[in-house]
Amino acid sequence: MRRRDFVKACAIGAGCAGLAPASLLTDDTLRPRHYERVRLIDSSGEPLRLGDLERNRNYVFPYPYRATPAFLLDLGTAVAGERPLRTEAGEVYQSRHGVGPQRSVVAFSAICAHKLAHPTPAVSYIHFREARGRGEPSTGVISCCAENSLYDPVAGGRVLDGPARQPLAGIILDYVAADDELFAVGTLGGEMFDRFFSEFEARLTLEYPNGDAHEAVTGDVAIEPLTRFSNNVMSC
Repeated sequence: MRRRDFVKACAIGAGCAGLAPASLLTDDTLRPRHYERVRLIDSSGEPLRLGDLERNRNYVFPYPYRATPAFLLDLGTAVAGERPLRTEAGEVYQSRHGVGPQRSVVAFSAICAHKLAHPTPAVSYIHFREARGRGEPSTGVISCCAENSLYDPVAGGRVLDGPARQPLAGIILDYVAADDELFAVGTLGGEMFDRFFSEFEARLTLEYPNGDAHEAVTGDVAIEPLTRFSNNVMSC
């Protein structure tokens, strides 16, 4: 869907409400993309409660497609939004704040913006880790060991170091405080999904023999710790 058509659709229906403040949208701004609104659940099938998340632990869930992994993180500190960001194509946008009682919960596509390293059941070269000094933000970084790209999850996934040329795409979250439930509703930033499906088509055909790797997730989507999802989480 073209961005102009997306904005028009948002004006007609309520499905895109809350994705971005109208005051922040200009002709030069990269708009949020609306996907299926899915509720995040835990391994027992119950709605995810933010109080059950461990701070600074990597959680993984599929979004917006069955084969595209995303990270869910509780950074333990309030994440302020409206940080200026830019895609490799030069599109500008602003990061969103964290959600939850402390505004500390964020989500990103777990596909590295350089060579598309991502968590698989066999191995993950990309993950969140605590800071190790050397000028890294004290709140920690998302590190890709494949080519040593570093991203700052507090600043909308912006690139701190390495060959990546744009921030990680953000996953837009909607926290419903009255029910203490968390939903994923869309993305913000430079998506890598088309390139991901093109480059890994052969492997995905084997992993998803029913041909549903490209299928959008719907309904309830389970999160799990990265250490349970991947047999080997690489450290660098």
